[in-house]
Amino acid sequence: MKAIKIIAIDIDGTLVNSDKQVTSRVKQAIKAAKAQQIKVVVCTGRPLTGVKSLLQELELDAQDDQYVICFGGAATYSTSGELIDERPISYDDYIDLEALARKLRVHFHAVSENRLYTADRDIGDYTRYEADLVSMGISYRTPEEMRDIKLIKSMYVDDPKVLDTAIARQDLFEPLKQRMTLTKSAPFYYEANAKGASKGHALQVLCEKLGLTADNVMAIGDEANDLSMIEFAGCGVAMDNAIPAVKAAADEVTTDNDHDGVAVTIEKLLAQS
Repeated sequence: MKAIKIIAIDIDGTLVNSDKQVTSRVKQAIKAAKAQQIKVVVCTGRPLTGVKSLLQELELDAQDDQYVICFGGAATYSTSGELIDERPISYDDYIDLEALARKLRVHFHAVSENRLYTADRDIGDYTRYEADLVSMGISYRTPEEMRDIKLIKSMYVDDPKVLDTAIARQDLFEPLKQRMTLTKSAPFYYEANAKGASKGHALQVLCEKLGLTADNVMAIGDEANDLSMIEFAGCGVAMDNAIPAVKAAADEVTTDNDHDGVAVTIEKLLAQS
């Protein structure tokens, strides 16, 4: 395996523990990797506003030569804010996604660069949770009022049992899959991105920009929306708390997110270099 130059790390269930905290051991491991000229790229479903404080905590923020992948791979930025690549969803896609939410009776919201939008006055608990998590406001807008708003992704969000029942109706989702990428990122999130947008594709674009290849990438994750980057990377690492599909695709499995799995992996890599 070629020298690792990028370590791509998911946030929830991976970088942070069950208390949504980055442990001191993980912080030290990331600092040590950066000292070895390895770029640590946070790869998340969150918007840039929802990861800023974390980048600051990891001493990765406001740098032209450090990068972050947001919106599940639909947008890539330097941590100083320069847009590298973006793949928003179209208004027609939004209309079809939102209509299906009504048919399935699940909560749904769309996400712009700085705001969540819902066409349901009965704002779902998980929409409120997401808004708080990513430091965004929520706006109610009818579908007609959304025509001129640029949307990066959208999300079906509901109680896991309700959401799983809806997702089971894959016959209804199949027409959307011709134009969209749909992935489950948490038990209560089913996310929709533009076709081809994924963490794996975003890493490929970033590698091309930096003159690197997949062999130079290590990716660490736990959920279905991490699968593309686990498969793309020369070294894919699954957390011990990862879903079975991610473990099956990974080259190795580390400890879980409550036992410093990210730090264990980085320390092992640095010890071999």
